[in-house]
Amino acid sequence: MTVTVTVHGQALQAAQAASLLALRAEDVPARLLAHDASLWGPDAESEATSRLGWLDVLTVAQDLLAPLEQLRADLQAEGVDRVVLCGMGGSSLAPEVICATAGVPLVVLDSTHPDQVRSALAGDLSRTVVVVSSKSGGTLETDSQRRALAEAFTAQGIDPRARMVIVTDPGSPFEQLAKDEGYRGVFLADPHVGGRYSALTAFGLVPSALAGVDVRALLAQAAAFAQTLGSHDNAGLQLGAALGADHRDKIVLDGSSSPLVGFGDWAEQLIAESTGKLGKGLLPVVVEADAPEVTAPAEDVHVVRLGLVAPVVGTAVDGTLGEQLFAWEYAVAVAGRLLGIDPFDQPDVESAKKAARGLLDSQPEPDRPLFVEGAVEVFATPGWLDGPHTLAGAVDALLATVQARGYLAVMAYLDRLRDASLSGVRGPLARRLERPVTFGWGPRFLHSTGQFHKGGPPIGSFLQITGLVSQDLPIPDRPFTFGTLIAAQAAGDAKVLADHGRPVLRLHLTSVDGLAQLWEVLT
Repeated sequence: MTVTVTVHGQALQAAQAASLLALRAEDVPARLLAHDASLWGPDAESEATSRLGWLDVLTVAQDLLAPLEQLRADLQAEGVDRVVLCGMGGSSLAPEVICATAGVPLVVLDSTHPDQVRSALAGDLSRTVVVVSSKSGGTLETDSQRRALAEAFTAQGIDPRARMVIVTDPGSPFEQLAKDEGYRGVFLADPHVGGRYSALTAFGLVPSALAGVDVRALLAQAAAFAQTLGSHDNAGLQLGAALGADHRDKIVLDGSSSPLVGFGDWAEQLIAESTGKLGKGLLPVVVEADAPEVTAPAEDVHVVRLGLVAPVVGTAVDGTLGEQLFAWEYAVAVAGRLLGIDPFDQPDVESAKKAARGLLDSQPEPDRPLFVEGAVEVFATPGWLDGPHTLAGAVDALLATVQARGYLAVMAYLDRLRDASLSGVRGPLARRLERPVTFGWGPRFLHSTGQFHKGGPPIGSFLQITGLVSQDLPIPDRPFTFGTLIAAQAAGDAKVLADHGRPVLRLHLTSVDGLAQLWEVLT
């Protein structure tokens, strides 16, 4: 099948039509296929010149297939059939969607929470291969996870070199490490493809293929869509024109009727990190079935339904997984042109990383809470929380900061496997506020919506949830633990948000009883 994009609602249809007219008049489809880096303006041209390799990934990806199939066959013959993926952001989101949609098990380790790391270590290591995936080859979270798994292999008498597969860019520290250590495999990605555009490169394909996905079929789907890109009517252009068409800048992603499992989480990073900068951007809001943003959307909400069920007003997008991965990458690049931003840089992602590293180096004394209620310690960035000394009062005060066209971001630095039910607070908060609410697991969201939080419009209010570490876990050959690392990441993110003038309420859970308190006060 081919991707279909259907826009509903007279005003949105008119806005999309006007955008399409301009895009066609400027010959954007042909210029994009020709890798015209000037499409996003002179300030973006330098970055865009080295970031358009995703248009050619289907040719490059073919070279990966034979060695991937051979490595999987060799591992299967050795009884190794459990794949753990260590990666953040673009290195993990696409493989997670690809494997979940195919019904293939994949252990995704995209957290520094000690309990979540420990759960990956607790699996049957005799059957485990680890894919260590980082474009830069220097991602702190990924390297920490690699160290913990290598130590765990050694403790069980397994040579970690035989169970480690690296995916990275040429010349990165991880490539050199793999050569020095003699790791089982090294797959090098195209350095001209940014992380969030890498779904159909080695970053998406290697862990998925080793886990058992038919990636040849996935690439064939994407190739079918790619054949349409020369047309002025291609679905990627239609979707990009709809996303960047008018004032509806909250992109509500409803995948409840789609067979593409978790696709919204992947699209969330693509949209937020690509567009949230220069005080502009499209805020992706991943929602559940019957979410209030869908049933009663505000005037600045653009509902995008994945699948055949169309919204009353909004956009319906349907197609196979391979087609949609390529179509959305194309569409977001087009939307970037309409918004007047560079869709390939991420200038604010590094700020939270630097702040976290600074806290790890200095090891400051912990902040004192404003007050404690039961199993919840309450903290707030300076300047906006005065007076309330109850948990409910503090939450009410934060919600009161949400602007007329603003949003609330819930950021949970917890174990997203064990504490998954906490994401259920998103819908009730959205009903209570009658405004969009996002939910992200930290530090994973720092490589996704974290860019929009700092670089997008200054209209966000932030609820940070920390705590609930049952037992800390050391990081081999590092002077800090996983518990220290995730605490520094949360504190660093809050500091950068405060520096940008965003209100942040942090609720620190000192025991499991704090979860029940949260449910009561948030819902």
